[in-house]
Amino acid sequence: MGPIDAPRQVDTLVIGAGQAGLAISYWLNQSGVEHQVLERRPTLGGAWHDRWDGFCLNTPNFSLQLPGMPYAGPEPDAFMPRNDLIDYFRHYGESIGAPVLTGTEVTRIAPAQDGGFGVETTRGSWSARSVVLATGAFQKPRIPALSSQLPGHVLQLHTHDYRNAGQLPDGAVLVVGTGQSGGQIAEELLAAGREVHLAVSACPEAPRRYRGRDAIYWMMQLGFHGPEYGLNGLTVAQLPSPAARFMCNPLLSGADGGHDIHLRDLGRRGIRLHGHLEAADDGGLVFTDDLPERLALVEAGFGQRLQPMFDAYIAAAGIKAPAADPPRADNWLPSTPPRLDLAAGNITSVIWATGYRLDFSVLDIPVLDEWNYPRHRRGVTDYPGLYAVGLPWLNGHWSAIVGGVGRDAEYLAGHIAGR
Repeated sequence: MGPIDAPRQVDTLVIGAGQAGLAISYWLNQSGVEHQVLERRPTLGGAWHDRWDGFCLNTPNFSLQLPGMPYAGPEPDAFMPRNDLIDYFRHYGESIGAPVLTGTEVTRIAPAQDGGFGVETTRGSWSARSVVLATGAFQKPRIPALSSQLPGHVLQLHTHDYRNAGQLPDGAVLVVGTGQSGGQIAEELLAAGREVHLAVSACPEAPRRYRGRDAIYWMMQLGFHGPEYGLNGLTVAQLPSPAARFMCNPLLSGADGGHDIHLRDLGRRGIRLHGHLEAADDGGLVFTDDLPERLALVEAGFGQRLQPMFDAYIAAAGIKAPAADPPRADNWLPSTPPRLDLAAGNITSVIWATGYRLDFSVLDIPVLDEWNYPRHRRGVTDYPGLYAVGLPWLNGHWSAIVGGVGRDAEYLAGHIAGR
């Protein structure tokens, strides 16, 4: 595409055409606000383009509650694979008439002399009264500094760049991190016949189904309707600290029809479990020597946090639900030393399932906190006319998921229209 004559003027610019950008475009259209959505990718589909080939959405199809187009397909309890999900968002953008300009990367957002904003892109400049940051939670892969200490012959990939087992050289694979991506990729590699080592993080395990429903169903109901009963555990005000906005989601999988991931089961199936990876030196890796305690912590997380909230909501709302299954008792433990020699273990690949960090480096506006998160109230940042949507825990647990982003988008669109 060629450059656009600069500058162009518009009331509101939305940066990003993933689920958050499209959701707020819907509500801006409903409010009659002139706007333009800028998307750096050549097609719609957002960050789902960056998931691996065998990826399936971890939340059931019924959670695809985009404003104006809630899921109405034949399989509400199934889990949409990556390519179908990309097509779903393309169709959504077309059906709502979102004014998206693809292939346009924003390089700078700064205050304009006469108020509003000047926005520079790879296809020219824009002038806008309001700007919405809708670039999502998956902006820059986060890779530990110790990666630089690994031998050069070891292939290193973040989950952002991993696509399938055939991409990796022969030999064993170390997956670092047991969030949803790490757990699913470890299972996929094991099914492909690879020898897998897995460095265990602190992400809690959770049952795929609880008291007759998918765990995500209860999570959404609690987030949306819990405050009606005084249950505010999934709102941002209840987080123990601002850093908790980046805590990992429960370890669940949408692959193969959806299932739990139990780390001890993975160990019994042949995956070599290790503690947290804390050092690399002289061709060896050093893990924390706390795997028994770490597994116990991972397994206790659901019972300590989510389960009591789910039970309280079910009781308060008067919902008839089956009794909870008794806690699973599992004392199996692997026998793995805290040090692993890469050569002796024939480890030829490392996959960093270590998450993402926010990147708002295009902002030439002092509005970010120490975690690089915009200072805001309900998505309205401290800088007049600048908004954020689709970030983790913007207002609650639902803020960064497909089923919840529309609520935040509706509020912000109303605020923009009211200006």
